[in-house]
Amino acid sequence: MNTVFDFAYGKQQISMDLSAADSVQVLQAAEMPVIADLKAYFYDACTKHAVKSQPLNQLVSIGDKVTVVISDITRFWMRQDKIVPLLVDFLVEECGVFPKDIAILVALGTHRAQTEDELRRLVTDEVYERISVTNHDCMAEDLVYVGTTSRGTEVRVNPLAVGRKVIVVGGTVHHLMAGYGGGRKNILPGICAKSTINQNHIHSLNPDLPESNPLIGLGKLARNPVNEDMDEAASLVGPVFGINLITDSASRHCHVICGHWQAAWRESCRIVEAAMGVPIDWPADMVVVSCGGFPRDISLYQGVKSLLNASRAVKNGGDVIFLAQCPEGGGAPEYFSWIEPLRKGTLDPDLRANFSIAGYIFYASVEASAKCTVHMLTDIAPEIIAPMQIRATNDLETLLSGVDFAGKRVYVMPYGGNTVPVPAKIGD
Repeated sequence: MNTVFDFAYGKQQISMDLSAADSVQVLQAAEMPVIADLKAYFYDACTKHAVKSQPLNQLVSIGDKVTVVISDITRFWMRQDKIVPLLVDFLVEECGVFPKDIAILVALGTHRAQTEDELRRLVTDEVYERISVTNHDCMAEDLVYVGTTSRGTEVRVNPLAVGRKVIVVGGTVHHLMAGYGGGRKNILPGICAKSTINQNHIHSLNPDLPESNPLIGLGKLARNPVNEDMDEAASLVGPVFGINLITDSASRHCHVICGHWQAAWRESCRIVEAAMGVPIDWPADMVVVSCGGFPRDISLYQGVKSLLNASRAVKNGGDVIFLAQCPEGGGAPEYFSWIEPLRKGTLDPDLRANFSIAGYIFYASVEASAKCTVHMLTDIAPEIIAPMQIRATNDLETLLSGVDFAGKRVYVMPYGGNTVPVPAKIGD
């Protein structure tokens, strides 16, 4: 067996020799067939194969004002830039919608606004020149109240999602809090007020103990309060159609599931679980995990999902080698601001008092790194993340000098964000 592995790191490749290990097993999502003719597949998915929905061209027609909600550059791996032009053409040519009546809204949640270059990259230059493309602003004063969920979340959304026919376009993957990303998540948090987002996401914390809520987590939908609250919020907006993208580790489209915003997304979740949930028989002594390179490791905020997945596969007290370049550092501006409460021992009560998504991602990162020893190859300065119990360096030789593969059972995860270990046994 070849014991030299190449890993994506930012926009480059690095190699690692694992020949000293006792055993090496690669954990990777199952191969899925790549769509050969994306246009034909997409048109069929919107019409003949729409899930629990009329075809899109029977739901939208001439005179309608349409808002297409898409994800931001941190989700560029889903390659919605290949889908958006097809959708715009479909709306204009098959549904009769005037280009001036189509708005594309970038579901930023609490993320930073996209630059013009990034907007063009998300939708293509041709679409950008033809269709209005707008960044959502979670702090805008003109957000519209559309109702309150049964859990008390006051739902305020972008005005472009009110009084118009809304189509959500998203990539379906496992998600730390919501079970799966995509679908209703393009509404909440995607185009909601920051206050709405925080009211929803605080359900990520255990109401009784200083830890994450055991009801949330990767692949968990039933009884997950974050997911169920998102569903209710999305129903208050009532998207007319959903387009759900599933890609392989090379960002090639393997499935496009269209139809009812909830039913089609649920079907996409079933496909993702079958492809990306990888059973493991035992926890490893060591896991080597890469985010899969740029843009998956653009920041720790984005890349940490690979660490979280790896922590599911390593034994308590084991080692994780975490490869994430993170040229944008923490990513979300406030991500590293939670280090001070961590130092003071007040992270849990401070997060409950002033909840934010970035704060919870940080919180979950600390929970994961507490389970094992994390050796991280990154551009982030070591002293910044040392309080998180992460040993960081930007030099591979230095990192490897601090680990010993001899006699170890090792899992290799080349695309950590797309690979969710499913333990068959509990314990070490």
